[in-house]
Order: sequence, then C-alpha cells, then structure tokens
Amino acid sequence: MSLLLPPSFHPFTAKSKSKSLLSFHKSDIFTQNFSLIPSIHNFRSSRTIKICAKTREIDTFTKYSGYVFESVRDSEADAIVDYNVSKIASIYGKKPFLLLRRLFQISTSLGQWFALRYIDGLMQRSDQMFKIRASELRKILAELGPAFVKIAQAVSSRPDVIPPAYINELSMLQDRITPFSSEVAFNTIEQELGLPLEMVFSEISPEPIAAASLGQVYQARLRDSAQIVAVKVQRPGVQAAISLDIYILRFLAGVVRNVAKFNTDLQAVVDEWALSLFREMDYREEAQNGLKFRQLYGSLEDVCVPEMYLKQSSRRVLTMEWVEGQKLAEVNDLYLVEVGVYCSLTQLLEYGFYHADPHPGNLLRTYDGKLAYLDFGMMGEFRPELRDGFIEACLHLVNRDYDALAEDFVTLGLLPPTVQKDAATEALTGVFKNAVDKGVRNLSFGDLSGNLGRTMYKFKFQIPSYFSLVIRSLAVLEGIAISLNPDYKVLGSSYPWIARKVLTDSSPKLRSSLQALLYKEGVFRVDLLESLLSESLRAKTERALEGQADRGSRLVIKQTLQFMLNEKGTFIREILIQELAKGLDALGLATTSAAMSRLPFATSFPLPVMSDEDLINLETLRRLMLFLSRLQNNDSSNKVSE
Repeated sequence: MSLLLPPSFHPFTAKSKSKSLLSFHKSDIFTQNFSLIPSIHNFRSSRTIKICAKTREIDTFTKYSGYVFESVRDSEADAIVDYNVSKIASIYGKKPFLLLRRLFQISTSLGQWFALRYIDGLMQRSDQMFKIRASELRKILAELGPAFVKIAQAVSSRPDVIPPAYINELSMLQDRITPFSSEVAFNTIEQELGLPLEMVFSEISPEPIAAASLGQVYQARLRDSAQIVAVKVQRPGVQAAISLDIYILRFLAGVVRNVAKFNTDLQAVVDEWALSLFREMDYREEAQNGLKFRQLYGSLEDVCVPEMYLKQSSRRVLTMEWVEGQKLAEVNDLYLVEVGVYCSLTQLLEYGFYHADPHPGNLLRTYDGKLAYLDFGMMGEFRPELRDGFIEACLHLVNRDYDALAEDFVTLGLLPPTVQKDAATEALTGVFKNAVDKGVRNLSFGDLSGNLGRTMYKFKFQIPSYFSLVIRSLAVLEGIAISLNPDYKVLGSSYPWIARKVLTDSSPKLRSSLQALLYKEGVFRVDLLESLLSESLRAKTERALEGQADRGSRLVIKQTLQFMLNEKGTFIREILIQELAKGLDALGLATTSAAMSRLPFATSFPLPVMSDEDLINLETLRRLMLFLSRLQNNDSSNKVSE
C-alpha cells in the first residue's frame, strides 16, 4: 500500500527506517516511508488526500459490530470512567434486544468456527485446514471488537501452549488492526485538548503509524518544544463496546463456574481483568502510570521508558516520547529477554508496581540495544504481604519444603484456610516433585502445571484475580524467550533474583523464613547458604561477563565478599559470626579436652565432655572453613593465572 503525499512533503527522518520505525508503534499496516507535513494548515486543507493502489479496508469492527456503540453512544455507558458492574448492568439491563443481538453474534461467530474445526477433525483434514482456521479465528475476533482482541493478545505470546499458526495470526491483533478515520481522530484530539490541532503540533502524520484494539498512533512534532512524539487517540465508542462485552462475559463466567463447579471465582477474574482494561482506556491514568514506571525503572541498566507529556494528554489522547526500534519477538536477543525478566522481578519483588500487559507489541529493542516498554494502561499492584508470600513460595518450592509451600499457598489465597495441610502437602509433593528434581535452572511454567488440574479441583484450589496478572507478566516473557530458545526457562532465570531478595531484604517475615530455611532440626545448613549466595550472584555475573567467562570465578568471589561485608549482608553476616563463635567454642572445648587427656595426672580430674550440640557446632565450623577456604583457593588460582 502506498500513500500519495503532496510534492511539498519532506521526509521526517534523515534516514529511511520505515520498517523499524513502524515496528516500534506496533504496526506493519503501511510499508512505506511516512512524511510529516510542513504545516498543519496545509494538511487540514488536504484531508481529501487519497491512498492509492488500494482503497483502505473499512474498519472491521465498525463494519460488523458498529451497532454496539452506535446504540449507546449518547448514553451513560460511554461516560463510565471507572469499572462499575452495577452501573453497566443498569444501562444494558434496559436494552434486552441489544444484549440478545450481541450474544447471538458472539455465539454464532465462535460457534460456527468451532463447528468447522470439529468437522475438520471428522473429515481428517485438520492439518490441511489449520492455517485457514487460524486466519478465520483472527478475523472473527477482530470483528467482535476490542474486548476479544485483548483476550487474543493475552494468549498470543505462548508458543508452548498455542500452535504456531495461531500465534502468527493472533499476534497480528497486537498491531494490525484496521484504523478508523483520521478525520475523526483529529477531531477527537481537538475536542479533548480544547485547542486547534495546529496550536498543539507543528507537524503530524496524515495517517496513523499504527492501530491497535483501543486506539491508533500518529507521529507528530510538538509546537512548543519541537520534540518528536507519538500521539495515541482512542477508538470512538470503544468504552461502550467493551462495557457490553464485559457484561456478557461476566454472565457467561458465572454460568460456566456453576455448571462446571470450578473453585476459582471466574467472575472475580473477569472483574480484575475488566478493572485493568477500564484503567487502560483512561489515558490520563496511563500517562501517570508511565511517569511512575519511568521514575522507578527507567534508570535500570539497558531499560528504556519513554517520557510522558501530560499537558498534551487527556482521557482519550496520550502524547509520549517517540522511540524507534524493533519488536523484541522479531529480533534474536535473548539477553534483552533476561533484562526483561530482571525488570519484571524488580517490578514484582521490589516495588510491587508492575506492567501487567507486556505482550510482544509492547516490548521492543531500541537501536542502541535497550529494552523499551510501551503502553502503560494495564498496570498491577502487588501488595507487600503478597510479595513476601510469593518469594517464600518460590524459595520453599526450589528447596522442596512442601509443608511450608502449603502454608504459602494459603497465604497467597491459592488454597482455602480450612484445607487439610497434610493432605495438601502430599498432593503438592506429587505435583511439583518431578519438575523440581530437574533442577532450579530447568523450571518452567509448563513443568509446574503438570498434574495441577486434578489437585486444584480436589483441594478447592483457586486462582486469585491478582495472581493471574502476575503470572501473565512472567509467562509472556517466557513465551518470547521460547521462540528464540526452546530450552529457556523464565522461572529458572528468576530464582537468582529471588535468592538475592531473600538474602538482602529487611522484611521481618522474609528474615524469619530465611532463618527457618537455613536451620533444619537446629543444624545450620552451610550448603544451602552457599547455594543461595551463588544463585543470588549468578544472573548479575552472567550479565556482567558476557564474553568474559574466564573472569567469572574471580568476580563471583569478589561479589560474595562484598556482599558479606556491606550493609545488605548484615543479617547473613550476623548468622555466620554466631555460627563461627559457636564452632570456635566447641573447638576450644575439644582442644582443651584433648590436651588434658594427654597430661600425666589426667585421670585425677574430670575431663570436659563434648555434648551432641558441641559436635554439631564443630562440624558446622569445619564446613564453614571449607567454604571460606574454597573462596580463598579460587581467588589465589585466579591471581596466578593472571
């Protein structure tokens, strides 16, 4: 498709980077260079500019589902700012014919597709029709509108769960949505900002650079600062359409739960998703989210967070810094996936403010090799007590402490408080043992989901609404990584950061958990401490030593000693000093006893007796000295090799 521009239009960028430039803001709709107009006045008089070669495809959603928002455009539905179930119900409860028409459209569209898939199976042509059915499903979801597109986006990042043909088709819904009229978009900008377009921007692309489910993006230049920006404009009527679909989906979720007798409150899951989706539709909140995200995580190494322009933003218009790059899923850069895992864990475990919609269209590799985050509409909050519970669960899982894991599941709301702990522990052991036995570095979501289905039903296992967003934020990254490296395990990569967190955090709960983990039946577990220390340094070492493996051992030693001596290592240092003191006391007692036994008059005096505790302390001292000796020997060998 080529865009016919007036001869006076000049290229916006000095170099031709059209394809990469488009990939930043999620679209391959257009494949030519875009030019910004020399003045808004010229553009506004040229809104009759035509697209040559092909006539633009009609907005699919408007064509097939336009009646949804047209019938309620002037009603309260489009004015709902926050998600309110009762208010939505009061609006659509008065429109039974609209409800029935929409329900009929959804059921017939998806029902026909499932019927065709069933017939393909009966006629043994499933393989031949696979790509065709995938394409048909993508078109159906686009016709049904934003709510269904968002659902498709949620599953399109899992190549280990969804077949490749469906991944390819559904991933188009992340960015290849047919745009709506630019005339409508520009009118929306003027209405929302209360200024003529030429007063805000000195230049703006005549057509959208990208179109997604909720809105579309234009490239522009701010008049007051000449800064190049991305301007996102919300799709007309999207609030009303999504409100209706959520109302229907919520009803269906209740029916499914009652019929199938699920333990998970499916309506609560829909509510959590809908709450995030409504926040995503308020661009003012997205701008604030972007500012907070940039403040918290913008300084992380190799992470890029664009700047937000609040003055040029409103409820339906968002203006942010323009960043160029390529989709992360389209470049072979596993290191940036690791950066994404690190950033996600920092979000979840350090601050609790996390990006809940990191699908491949929202992550890209910038030209200077950084990971850029986009689209801050769907964010989540992970409360401190849940963060600690999540860390404890991971720690107990890796260390095969299934008794404590059952308690963690109750804390996290995955199991009811009334569950029989012994039976739950036995069940969790059966579910996770084989996966954990593969080693911490080989853990994946697929491994852990093994036999969980039967256990979930038996013990009334439930997925809290907040938990689905947390898991999704990590599952998306694993999905991208698997497409690059089938053996990649995001949980295995996550454990070093969890180990570091539990070793350094000042939370009384985590310190109590660490102490309980390090002592088994009163015996200090030196091997476990060594494992935690080495794991906590693994990811940092791997990132710092890319291409410098020969220096890895020395860096680990240096970091271990630094950790032991700095403020973050205070708790571990105190434990080590305590154990060394107990060991030295036991060694002194043993030395005294041995020395006195060699004296001529030894039989005349009662000799000191070593208790069982003294023997344990002496063994702990021996193992601690071996641990410290290994550090010293490795350090010496590294110096010699230099």
